[in-house]
Amino acid sequence: MQQHDAQSECVLVPASFRILHIDDDPLMRDVVELSLSRDPAFIVLSFDNARDALAAAPDWEPELIICGAAPLAELRADPATAKVPAIVLSSQPADVDTLKALGAVAVAVAPIDPEKFADTARRHLISIKLNQAGYDFSQRLRRDAAALAALRPRLTDSATPQELQSFAHKLAGAAGIFNFPAVSSRASALETAIIDMRAGHGAAEAVAANLDALLDCIAEAA
Repeated sequence: MQQHDAQSECVLVPASFRILHIDDDPLMRDVVELSLSRDPAFIVLSFDNARDALAAAPDWEPELIICGAAPLAELRADPATAKVPAIVLSSQPADVDTLKALGAVAVAVAPIDPEKFADTARRHLISIKLNQAGYDFSQRLRRDAAALAALRPRLTDSATPQELQSFAHKLAGAAGIFNFPAVSSRASALETAIIDMRAGHGAAEAVAANLDALLDCIAEAA
């Protein structure tokens, strides 16, 4: 079974991200900035119009744009921002396909949840960076799910618990790095169940139940 090194994958993810934010509503600018400030890796530059944002873009070199549908069209017409991925905030996302064709990696319906929006932005940014590097973590999750499913009928084999414990430990770390918290939590729970069983404090049924829960979680995430 192929093993993965989460530490080697981590080097693909930069320590900080530059985000260009455009909104002509001062309140919305404050809400988005407050939400993004929950993630210390985000460096945000905000403007109330596309003209000023375009003037700053060549030096700022943003890695993500957060804006409305109207500014996005202007940004796509300028070489400095034409290919920068964008999250579009819209109260009426009527034409999601058109917005995504313009480079929107996601369309967020306003009002946003300030407690969750930073996580949404980070997940898309990491996906963008990894795709640029030729890596898609969701593909790894699907491979891991297949390997885990192959181990499922072998839980009674003497060598399987140790192999499965190592696999769950590495998956928990990698999923945490790449912002798949539910998968990370389920993998950690599986690792704990295996440790308990190997120490004589838990049952194989608990390991099987946690393995099934992890497989279900991966299926939803990937």
